[in-house]
Amino acid sequence: MTEQLDVHVRGNIALLLFQNPPQNFATVGLLRLLADALERLNQEPQVRAVVLASEGKSFCAGADLVSPNGFGAQGDDPLREFYDQALRIFASRKPIVAAVQGAAIGAGLGLAVAADFRVATPEARFSANFVKLGFHPGFGLTCTLPRVIGHQRATQMMLSAARYKAEEMLSWGLVDRIASTDSLREAALAFAGEIAENAPLSLLATRASLRGDLAEQVRTTLLHEHREQLKLKVTEDFAEGVRAMAERRAGVFIGR
Repeated sequence: MTEQLDVHVRGNIALLLFQNPPQNFATVGLLRLLADALERLNQEPQVRAVVLASEGKSFCAGADLVSPNGFGAQGDDPLREFYDQALRIFASRKPIVAAVQGAAIGAGLGLAVAADFRVATPEARFSANFVKLGFHPGFGLTCTLPRVIGHQRATQMMLSAARYKAEEMLSWGLVDRIASTDSLREAALAFAGEIAENAPLSLLATRASLRGDLAEQVRTTLLHEHREQLKLKVTEDFAEGVRAMAERRAGVFIGR
């Protein structure tokens, strides 16, 4: 396993710094590390806000669909193991600011959207590329992405599978602030600091009110996304989509 997570607490802010070289692919192990850390921080009253950041050129390039058991799962249903850990992340009680550089693709986009806010570099790219792979969106994105940018724009992102620049995502509301690569982490920490200077009990209560039953909505959505992904995972189009991605070409799909 190459997944690593460092936790640094600076006053009222916790920095979660993860890595899974070279592309920071999302795995069961990485999501478990993040969920474990967030659950511990829920019990730390001095921590009022969290920054989620990664080392390397990409924030998170999604899940590794090319390598055998790229999810790093232990059982016969890797997707279910993956989403069990994702659900734990959505259950976090503290406000989260994601610092996004490079690619936030697929499950990496899902992880970024699981945060409350996103600070991105101008070079950051966001994509829900699932249909380009002959797959169904996952990580709860069919629930969470419309909540952030609206149904029409979320539909455009998911059905086009295009890559979108940070500047456009700023105007759409997916990105909250843009910072240079050199200052990204500090900008995210400063954003978290603006939140953390407020009263901790009211922060928790207000966030909980704003999120409502989001965690339960995500649970229901993940069950649906999981079923659809299992159906599509055995199709010829999905096999072609994975090959095309590995070969950096457009897929040639046949509808079966």
